[in-house]
Amino acid sequence: MKMNRLLIALAFLLAACNFPSAAPSPSPVAPPTATDSPTETETPLPTETFTPPPSKTPSATLSPTASETSSTTPSPTFAFPAVTVNQQAHCRYGPSKAYLHAADLYAGDSGTLRGRFQYSAWLLVKFDKLNYFCWVAPSVVTVNGALETIRFSEVHLPGPSVLYAPPQQVAATRNSDKVTITWSQVDMTEDDDRGYLLELWVCQDGAYLW
Repeated sequence: MKMNRLLIALAFLLAACNFPSAAPSPSPVAPPTATDSPTETETPLPTETFTPPPSKTPSATLSPTASETSSTTPSPTFAFPAVTVNQQAHCRYGPSKAYLHAADLYAGDSGTLRGRFQYSAWLLVKFDKLNYFCWVAPSVVTVNGALETIRFSEVHLPGPSVLYAPPQQVAATRNSDKVTITWSQVDMTEDDDRGYLLELWVCQDGAYLW
């Protein structure tokens, strides 16, 4: 029974397969050779080259001509009037005979005028032979130059004495039109004791007078 089922199944399978007939197969024909079609090649477009416009030829730069250098005119140096002693005399520490002797002067001594006093005619001179200034009366010297070009100078006494201290307890009292000035005595040797110099400003008619 099983064999019959197998045969029926086999027959059924065979019937289901549609085998071709045994006719002679035709001669094989070579397939047509495929002709290569030409490859389409892109033709590059010509590249546009940028040509810069012609630049302007720079015009020649004119070099500045050297200007004339102005020469600096030096300012004139002030020349102090020359002073010549015309007789033997004293040069003093201040513009009056009341001041102490500073140096001996002789005819022919020379120097330059450096100042003048506003309240007297005395002159401040730097003599060539001295390393300091001193005052002289205008009558003992000859001035070569204009006095008005010289400024007024103040009186500068030499520094304090190394031997004596300045007077102490200086005071002034007024009684009507009389003024009394007092100070403590300064003890000095007999050779040095030449008295006291009072440099005063007196008020008269609303003005101070030296």
